[in-house]
Amino acid sequence: MNILSVVLLFAGLGLLAYLRLPLWLAALASLIAAVAVVTATPLAWPVDVIFSVTAAALVFMALKPLRRNLLSRPLFNWFKTVLPAMSDTEKEALDAGTVWWDAELFSGRPKWKTLFDMPKPTLTEEEQAFVDGPVEELCKMLDDWKINRELKDLPPEVWQFIREKRFLSMIIPKEYGGLDFTAQGNAAVVTKLSTRSLTAAVSVMVPNSLGPGELLMHFGTDAQKKHYLPRLARGEDIPCFALTSPQAGSDAASMPDEGIVCKRTIDGKEVLGLSVSWDKRYITLAPVATVLGLAFKTRDPDGLLGGKEHLGITCALIPTSTPGVEIGNRHLPGGSLFMNGPTRGKDVFIPMDWVIGGQERIGQGWRMLMHCLAAGRAISLPAQSVAGGKVASMLTGAYARIRYQFKQPIGYFEGIEEPLARIGAEAYRMEAAHKLTLSALDRGDKPVVLSAILKAYLTEANRKVVNDAMDVHGGKAVVEGPNNYLSLGYQALPVSITVEGANILTRSMIVFGQGAIRCHPYLLKEMLAAQDDDLAAFDDALWRHVGYLISNGVRAPILGLTGGLVSPSPVSGPTARDFRRINRLCSAFTLTADLALLILGGKFKFAEKLSGRFADALAHLYMASATLRRFEDDGRPSEDLPLVRYAVDDSLHQVEEALHGVYRNFPMPGLGPILKWLCFPTGRRHARSDDRTGHRIARLLLEKSASRDRLIHGAFMSDVEDGTGLVLKAFDAVLKAEPAEHALRNALKQVPSPSNIDALCSKALAAGVITEEQAEDLKNAQALSARVIAVDEFTPAELQGSQSEAPPALAEAS
Repeated sequence: MNILSVVLLFAGLGLLAYLRLPLWLAALASLIAAVAVVTATPLAWPVDVIFSVTAAALVFMALKPLRRNLLSRPLFNWFKTVLPAMSDTEKEALDAGTVWWDAELFSGRPKWKTLFDMPKPTLTEEEQAFVDGPVEELCKMLDDWKINRELKDLPPEVWQFIREKRFLSMIIPKEYGGLDFTAQGNAAVVTKLSTRSLTAAVSVMVPNSLGPGELLMHFGTDAQKKHYLPRLARGEDIPCFALTSPQAGSDAASMPDEGIVCKRTIDGKEVLGLSVSWDKRYITLAPVATVLGLAFKTRDPDGLLGGKEHLGITCALIPTSTPGVEIGNRHLPGGSLFMNGPTRGKDVFIPMDWVIGGQERIGQGWRMLMHCLAAGRAISLPAQSVAGGKVASMLTGAYARIRYQFKQPIGYFEGIEEPLARIGAEAYRMEAAHKLTLSALDRGDKPVVLSAILKAYLTEANRKVVNDAMDVHGGKAVVEGPNNYLSLGYQALPVSITVEGANILTRSMIVFGQGAIRCHPYLLKEMLAAQDDDLAAFDDALWRHVGYLISNGVRAPILGLTGGLVSPSPVSGPTARDFRRINRLCSAFTLTADLALLILGGKFKFAEKLSGRFADALAHLYMASATLRRFEDDGRPSEDLPLVRYAVDDSLHQVEEALHGVYRNFPMPGLGPILKWLCFPTGRRHARSDDRTGHRIARLLLEKSASRDRLIHGAFMSDVEDGTGLVLKAFDAVLKAEPAEHALRNALKQVPSPSNIDALCSKALAAGVITEEQAEDLKNAQALSARVIAVDEFTPAELQGSQSEAPPALAEAS
């Protein structure tokens, strides 16, 4: 009875912690239990002591004035001494953007209603008409081989079409002549263009992402907006934005570019402005830009503005025709020759009204950039990655059905099924995460952590699907030429992975480094309270944090033992178990992350390996959630379940792997194995999908189906016999001829090929196995298949190299 009473006491407190009920309720319950035990129950005195001490401790913690002065005050004084110094750029990065579902995942107890309250992704009628009209027309004008290997630029008529149809104005409000598209609309345009030509997509997306247009809309003066936005909308001005310096790279705080506040006499008048010097590189559209957005550090050594000397980073807008502005020669980004190059300037004087937002915005440039990046990272680069998934699914599935080896389509081999399954599931998951995040943007959120997740993890996923597509195509994808629809995209992959900071940086420093502070329910509040010297706010955040930690310490082992079965699911049916599995892993992730943060403190921002593993876990919890939400949005089509199952299984497997990597390398020796046992008491539970699921996905890509159509929806489908159009035409022809092929093979015991099709059709017709129409279908399918399988050839003259003529020895031999 004595032991049972103690067990019941702590079981009851554990239940309160599991349910995250208030501290005062736990104190009241323990006090009532202690009084009952001490006064009414004949138990041994140690039991009385346990009940009494527990009640006293909880009551003490529930009494705020007492707790605050005796416990919180010394902790507050200590916390202020160990709180790491935060640079201005770090503060501004933390202040930028908002949190949403990422914060729910970090709570350890996600409220699924928050996810399902987000509006379903959709395009407006105007946006859909633009995608079906001008975007489709532009795609038909593009020849990526000619653009990249011959012209090394978009043709003049394409540039003119882009300007006339206002492709450069998707983010500009209609009052200034822009299209004023939603984030979904903007992304749909970039996605479709990217399935046709990355050069065209980049040329369109850059003015519609981080750059002068967006900065002007959010921070420009009325005069700046009225002057520049209509010109940008009409394409009269082509913008670029220069941020990256050779010595600074991704560390904007170290940029050497500088503007010094000074006065100059212009037309007999003294003008206050800045003398700016810079050296920037990797600047997209710089070679054709008419207006240059520029970020630079600002100094006021003479005190002309009446304040401190070092004012911070400033953003300005400078016409490229300004004396002293130098637009350098072009860079050549691999695989996608969009306009890109350096820009320099030496002591270029700009008046104050060229500063974006005017003089009052001097020194606010980094905050302005972080505000825009919080949203912009989620649109364009992820759209390119989604496009890569669509292209790989559409064309690799088709090619694997067309191409025969050992008397059957190569897509029927289990070795090929594996990459096909990865391609299909990755494409499904990428688009799910992208569209969900775009919905948050269109609702007015600026999900800075989720944007970083999309940039890093979708560009990496694109690399994987394109690599798989290359492997399936083999030599077809290696030999360059107009009919090779993969090699240019493959060569261009590092561009999206490197831009805005390489993914190594994004994963190891931004996703969790920023996410841990922004998404944690109490950590930022504690830091701000310490900076503001607010003991009351610190006390409130601290003890809520303690309760949060205890709750997750209870929830993690319970959900680990039950596999999450005791947690609620927002849906019933085949995916209900997946929601519960996410609940279970969220509790393990949150408990582990919280303890790591408490132990490392300010040193955590230098623990990049741990941070990277936590980033992997957070990213895949988000992508698994997005995958499940997409399935619901699509109406739960049963034929899509293999894609959902494969994507979710893979994400949850990666979450588990990341956490086990943390336990092996936990900063406090001995605690890692304990946490591993608490969070995964029954061992590893999350394996990747089985071969049967992969087989079903592969077959989805090899045949025409509603599921395949949903997967590749939004991609450009050429209707002419160019590289991609020929594959799609051959795919249709092969599927149409499939019944006749089966009849021929069953009757003649031979496999049709381009070399024997005429003879086989003659025999089959004579035997009455097939009709004349079916014979024509078979011949057409084989002819088109042969053209698809062929690779490009070039004469020596066409190559135009130093050996354009045959070497003498070869000439003599011939």
